[in-house]
Amino acid sequence: MKSSRSRSYDVLLVGSGINSLVCAALLARSGRKVCVLEREAVLGGCIRTDELTLPGFFHDTLSTAHPLFLVGPAYAALGKALHEAGLEYCNTNSPTAVLTPDGRSLILARSRDANIQRFEAAHPGDGIAYGTALGEVGTQAPLIFSLLGKELWRLGTVKTLASAALKQGPFALSGFFGQALTPARPWLESNFQSDLSGALLAPWVLHCGLGPDAPLSALMAKVVAFTLEAVGMPMVKGGNANTVRAFERLIREAGGELHTGTDATRVIVEGGRAVGVRLVDGREFRAREVVCNVTPTQLYQRLLDPLQLPEDIATQARQWRYGKGNMQIHLALSEAPQWPDASLSEVGYVHLTSGANAISKAVNEAERGLLPADPTICVAQPTALDPSRAPPGRHILWIQLPECPREPVGDAAGVIEIPPGKRWTPALREAFADRVIERLSGQIPNLKSSILARVVISPGDLEALNVNLVGGDAYGGDCSLDQSFLWRPMRAARNHETHVAHLWHIGASTHPGPGLGGGSGFLLAKSFGAV
Repeated sequence: MKSSRSRSYDVLLVGSGINSLVCAALLARSGRKVCVLEREAVLGGCIRTDELTLPGFFHDTLSTAHPLFLVGPAYAALGKALHEAGLEYCNTNSPTAVLTPDGRSLILARSRDANIQRFEAAHPGDGIAYGTALGEVGTQAPLIFSLLGKELWRLGTVKTLASAALKQGPFALSGFFGQALTPARPWLESNFQSDLSGALLAPWVLHCGLGPDAPLSALMAKVVAFTLEAVGMPMVKGGNANTVRAFERLIREAGGELHTGTDATRVIVEGGRAVGVRLVDGREFRAREVVCNVTPTQLYQRLLDPLQLPEDIATQARQWRYGKGNMQIHLALSEAPQWPDASLSEVGYVHLTSGANAISKAVNEAERGLLPADPTICVAQPTALDPSRAPPGRHILWIQLPECPREPVGDAAGVIEIPPGKRWTPALREAFADRVIERLSGQIPNLKSSILARVVISPGDLEALNVNLVGGDAYGGDCSLDQSFLWRPMRAARNHETHVAHLWHIGASTHPGPGLGGGSGFLLAKSFGAV
């Protein structure tokens, strides 16, 4: 058998997250000789399923639902093949809901008419406002999804904008972009009279790596609602790891290779071009093209020699900002949760919050290093959609807290003692999880008595699971406007190119940003002519 040093590929990919899997599958199926290198013991990056709590309880350790994937170009290109390879979805007609502290709830359906009626029931006029907002998204959908689905530094983007300006008029188009910059909180306050209406939509900006006071957050809240109406809340039958298995089958059947436990430590650059990577154990893998699915920190401060970087690249890599941390709580339950409204038992994601003001407060506290006194709680119910995730009669909950400090320095409630060192200790992790369970128990009376086991994953634990989750940031870096679109991952880079020839950068830190859409992997494969 040939040694790794003598192997040569068309494309070598570092990291095996969704963008790498999409890119590798498209390239391998187009005839390229592809190899994927993953530093961890399992493939998939943030896509994995583990029996975390008890045998027979299958928890999506990190990411879970797939709405962004189903509406993206990667699924359009690979969906049929993935389903033939074993991928299967479970879904619901009630993708999301909000439950407020006083026990009121509002559920978003997959029907526009039903949603307008529900918003209107919350307060007269809110249904009209909702329908108008999503109607505007529908009208602008070709432009919005084109900008999210294209390399921005391309002639095609200029043509898209020119076409929109010709169709709408430059003044109207300018007005659309100005309106698109509106933060979610003022948009919700000025358009909806019921606190329930705003509380239903506001938490979704957190899943876009934003807060309700960030520019573009109103547009993202609308786009998410538009997406959930279109595709629901698809979760993978048997666990999200089956997504990885389906991709692995496609790649291997097309002649591609995937290796785990292969920690790349250096991109090999010869004559000004990338020719391969060197592993921690000294082995080398060589290829015509090298693709890194990592953060800017990993690429420019570890994989490339920092002493050989152009000054602007080195400076911008150092200045790359990471966003809030995330925490995961996984519960194994002896019975289904008893929600105050029985209809909530059919919902994919339930957010517990009183609305945009509370979310804004919690975001601000987390960004200042504080444990939020009243965090937004996202509860996913996989077994409501897919009973196979747990033994008969049993259930699991997937709980995400998207407003956590990366480096904790205090508790906004003044109750939990913070250890020195700005780090998440096991005691701090469990104490904050206790706060969350206590709040949930106020809404779900049988929760505490039904918990068979729980596993809590702090922001620090997340980084230990995946080196790209810096401080528990699940979005590859702060998603503020100056680190998005033309400026993601940095002002000195264009599209998915780097300053090194034949070295490419994809992943959550690059356009079109985080999530399970596989967008950057698709865009790079397309630029290689694989689509």
